[in-house]
Amino acid sequence: MMNRRDFVQTAAAASIATGLAGCAAAVTGHSRLQWQHFPADDKGFFRAPVLLSGDQEAVLIDGGFSLPDGRAVAEAIKASGKQLTTIYVSQSDPDYYFSLGPIKAAFPAARVIAASDTIAAIRANVQKKIDTWAPQLKENGPQKLADIVFPEAYDGPALMLEGHRIEIVKAQGLENRRYLWVPSLNAVFGGVLVFSGLHVWTADTPTPASRAAWVRNLEAIAARKPAVVVPGHLGAPGALDVSAVNYTREYLLAFEQELAKAANGDALIAAMNKRYPDAGLAAALQIGAKVAKAEMKWG
Repeated sequence: MMNRRDFVQTAAAASIATGLAGCAAAVTGHSRLQWQHFPADDKGFFRAPVLLSGDQEAVLIDGGFSLPDGRAVAEAIKASGKQLTTIYVSQSDPDYYFSLGPIKAAFPAARVIAASDTIAAIRANVQKKIDTWAPQLKENGPQKLADIVFPEAYDGPALMLEGHRIEIVKAQGLENRRYLWVPSLNAVFGGVLVFSGLHVWTADTPTPASRAAWVRNLEAIAARKPAVVVPGHLGAPGALDVSAVNYTREYLLAFEQELAKAANGDALIAAMNKRYPDAGLAAALQIGAKVAKAEMKWG
């Protein structure tokens, strides 16, 4: 059984780009809400955690992959002068929680929470993930189970930040997939459902039915008509609006079309590279194509 270790050369120090200030909204009777995202490069799987900030407090949506990523986010939050109250983990992949150690250390009072099924999925494979990545990340990643920050269970429908509602939307027809919807910002923080400028990670949706469900969820996101969309995985330069949702949807539909025509995984890879010659995260296509053609097992 293959995993990302076999496809991605992970450097010892994964870097993270400076967080970019995002949109803000003033709502009568509430504080001013702002967002900031922290896009990583290919060494961090292009992850883009998001910080939501009110006048005094802040909520972090997801972590990243490496401990340097986590330290960079922690320093940015400290520099903002805001008190981090909550870290919400939307997905069980290690690039959504490996970096949380330095953040939790900097803000020990912050609650780290996730849905029950996300926690179950993390616990089911966390040791395997550590065994895979610890030798490559070395001091830049968790080395043992005690280094992992495990979330507490939270299955509520929303978080609140200084009067602003942050809705937790469970993907329909897909296990362990969620995104965040913030009405006062007219913003979607898409987690693992939304990619931009990259090959889309399809290995965890190996069947046509699961990919069709993904497409339906993307259409539901687009129907909200969000002004802002921050993909969970963001290439550079990447869109921060609904075009990222459309990109992911179109990629999945193209993948299905080429899958039906391709004789094998290599042919599917070639066809998708022809359609998306500039897309990053090549490992997503290399693995996803082999899984879709039943040439490789994943998970």
